[in-house]
Amino acid sequence: MHLNPYGEYAVLLAASLANDWPADRAGIEARAREFGMTMEFPVGADDHARTLEVIGAWLEVVDAPDDPTRARLLNAQMAAATAYPRLTDHDGEGWHLHYRDEEQSLPHVLRAVIGVGTALHLTTRGMNRLSRCAAGETPGDGCANVVVDVTRNGRQRYCSVRCANRAAVRRHRARGG
Repeated sequence: MHLNPYGEYAVLLAASLANDWPADRAGIEARAREFGMTMEFPVGADDHARTLEVIGAWLEVVDAPDDPTRARLLNAQMAAATAYPRLTDHDGEGWHLHYRDEEQSLPHVLRAVIGVGTALHLTTRGMNRLSRCAAGETPGDGCANVVVDVTRNGRQRYCSVRCANRAAVRRHRARGG
C-alpha cells in the first residue's frame, strides 16, 4: 500500500538538516523544497530556532539505545505534532496527503512530516535503518553524521563513500598492510 513518499524523503530531509544545519530560515525552507515540500509557510521570527529544536528531538530518536526507546520517543514527537492526514490539491499537483493545516508554521509541519516519515521508514525498512556514521566509532575520526539506510540489503553503515574509504584504510593499516 502506497500512502505517500513521506517515509524516505522526510527522513532524508531530517538527516540533511542534522548533518548540515542551514544558517537561517531561508536555508531550511530551501532544503525542504529540495526534498519535495512545495507549500508556502507563514514566517515566524523563531522558525530557525524552533526547527533546530525539532531536529534536536529527532536526533534523540536516532541515538536511542534500543527499539522500544526509539519507538517511545518517536511516538511522543508525533503526538506533540498533533498532525492529522488530510487530502489536498494545491498547485495543480493532484490529490495527495498532507500532515498539516494550511496555516501551520514551518517547524510544526516539519515535526509532523519528519515524525511520520521516520515512523514509516523504520516500520517498513526496519528499526535499525537509522543510525550515526560508523566512522564515528573510531577514536579520532569524530564523524557524527546521521545515516538513513535506504539500501536494499540494509547494511549501510557510513554516511559517505569518503567515511567508508577512510575506515577501510584504517582497518588495512591496523592489519599491517
